[in-house]
Amino acid sequence: MVDVLGDRPLKGRGTVSNRVGRFETHTRMRTDDGWARTGQDGWDEEADLETAPATQIRSDTSRSVISYNDSPDVNFDRSINPYRGCEHGCVYCFARPSHAFLGHSPGLDFETILYAKRDAPALLAKELRAKGYSPQPIALGANTDAYQPVERTERITRDVLEVLRDFRHPVGIITKSPLVLRDLDILAPMAADGLARVAISITTLDRDLARRLEPRAGTPQRRLDAVRQLSAAGVPVSVLASPMIPALNDAELEAILAAAKEAGATQGHYILLRLPMELADLMEEWLRLHVPDRADHVLSLIRQCRDGKRNHAEFGTRMRGTGAYAQLLAARYKLAARRLGLDQRRWTMRCDLFQPPPRAGDQLTLF
Repeated sequence: MVDVLGDRPLKGRGTVSNRVGRFETHTRMRTDDGWARTGQDGWDEEADLETAPATQIRSDTSRSVISYNDSPDVNFDRSINPYRGCEHGCVYCFARPSHAFLGHSPGLDFETILYAKRDAPALLAKELRAKGYSPQPIALGANTDAYQPVERTERITRDVLEVLRDFRHPVGIITKSPLVLRDLDILAPMAADGLARVAISITTLDRDLARRLEPRAGTPQRRLDAVRQLSAAGVPVSVLASPMIPALNDAELEAILAAAKEAGATQGHYILLRLPMELADLMEEWLRLHVPDRADHVLSLIRQCRDGKRNHAEFGTRMRGTGAYAQLLAARYKLAARRLGLDQRRWTMRCDLFQPPPRAGDQLTLF
């Protein structure tokens, strides 16, 4: 079956297709039956641009909420993701292939069919009370954004933060959403005790490029404002200039770091674009639709950084890449971060304050 409609942008959505995941046995393709729209070619382009699938929110029934990892590439060994899928719609999101495990497409399904872990606060409290639990900083939103738009109504992230606050447990938040400011009443007191940090992701300072890359995320200026307000409230803030996409936003690396420093960030990091599994095709579709004049150049540079492939998953190099271009990007980051004082690498938070609060009915201790 031929996809006679081809791939076109959908207003407010990042990807341009809904290709099936790698575990499915059938491939779905759109066709024009002559009835859906009218126009010279059998379809109406303006109507297509205005039409986008609505967001669905389903309940996630996971029986645990803390995920553990042994990756040497990240500064944490455990994380919590209140949601599966992400409405921000960032076309480059490395988490997209995880939606295939749910029987969904890593394309449009990832940003329109979301799963909310509504039991997360209760599950977290149970896991933190488990005998033998040893506290270490928890990364909140390491896979999908904990402050994506549905958090305004679901409020799962806030409930999780309340649990962590009550247990005096350290937490580091990774987000690109100004909605994190809503929870300053929790984060500021935790930060004062060395229990909270926030990392704000800023991919580009170009508002038009941001709108196309990450259509439902906060604008670059609003993210910088979030850095400024968090810093003013005493919450340590890092900036993630990520992902760096060769020949697309890589020229902005130093400008992003400088803008974040001016806003109050104390650390800076970057990650080279990663394209695991289905994401490689989704990103190529986006490039050929939005920047057709540069698509081949971008893809060529990506392959130069990934040993001739579109992706390389090896620990130690997957975040930074290899080859001349990757080395140049790393050198630029190192010089800029050192000049701006953003080159501190580790999250430093206190774990010695951890103390499960008493439950109703618990016997109080004498001391």
